[in-house]
Amino acid sequence: MLRRTVAEFQDDELADRAAALTYYGVLALFPGLLVLVSLLGVAGESTTRRGLESIKKMAPGPARDVVTSAVEGVQGVGGVGSLLAVVGVLAALWSASGYVGAFIRSSNAVYDMPEGRPVWKVLPVRVGITVALVVMAVGSALIVVFTGDLARRAGSLLGIGDTALTVWSIAKWPVLLLLVIGMIALLFWAAPNTKGPGFRWVTPGSFLALVIWLLASAGFAVYVANFGSYNKTYGALAGVVVFLVWLWISNIAILLGLEFDAELARERAVVGGHPVDEEPYVEPRDTRSWPDEEKPG
Repeated sequence: MLRRTVAEFQDDELADRAAALTYYGVLALFPGLLVLVSLLGVAGESTTRRGLESIKKMAPGPARDVVTSAVEGVQGVGGVGSLLAVVGVLAALWSASGYVGAFIRSSNAVYDMPEGRPVWKVLPVRVGITVALVVMAVGSALIVVFTGDLARRAGSLLGIGDTALTVWSIAKWPVLLLLVIGMIALLFWAAPNTKGPGFRWVTPGSFLALVIWLLASAGFAVYVANFGSYNKTYGALAGVVVFLVWLWISNIAILLGLEFDAELARERAVVGGHPVDEEPYVEPRDTRSWPDEEKPG
């Protein structure tokens, strides 16, 4: 199964599609930082500083410099917090919708399924996925920075004092993992023009994607820290290049997991009597945009 998954991954040119997703991801990142910094401005400079420290601990290698420099740069724009938030939300939604659109096309390629949903149906799906992803992404970012004084203040309001800090320092990681799982699950379920068993929090492919992403991120961080020569090759651009490569690896992991789910669906279809070489091998959600000669009778 894994061998077929890798072969189909190459046939579908998913490494190139992962590069396109990386491009749209970068476009969505900095407007998202506008939203995050505007929200952090409410909590004060000390909270933002602790958030940056958390990012430095989590981001791989020189990639952390890209994110932290962007946050510090946006933070330096004073007196327009609410305007930044509005502009950031609109720009993040527009940019993230480009990512979702590219993922929809990639997921259809993975399942060898032509897009059959008309524009008036695809657009709400795309917007809905985008809004949900942005909300979960902002939630994930806030979880990373919601430490120290904020947790202690929340504990004081609830009457549990420093206990809140202890509980949150442990509980935030499972919550963050759950949000990441939710984002992957939403993309796997809603993006392709395929009928499936319904929404599932975890599929074999999404689990594989998460494991590959964690291992690849850790391995890449070790490589950059100990063996990489990005600073010598790219100079001042090293941090940007490392960050882009990490995003590309992340998207490769997600698409590889999706391909694994598609191969499982193919195997089930073949066992059920579907011809081995006939595509598509899953039932489409909609065929209204297909040419009449391609629509099932």
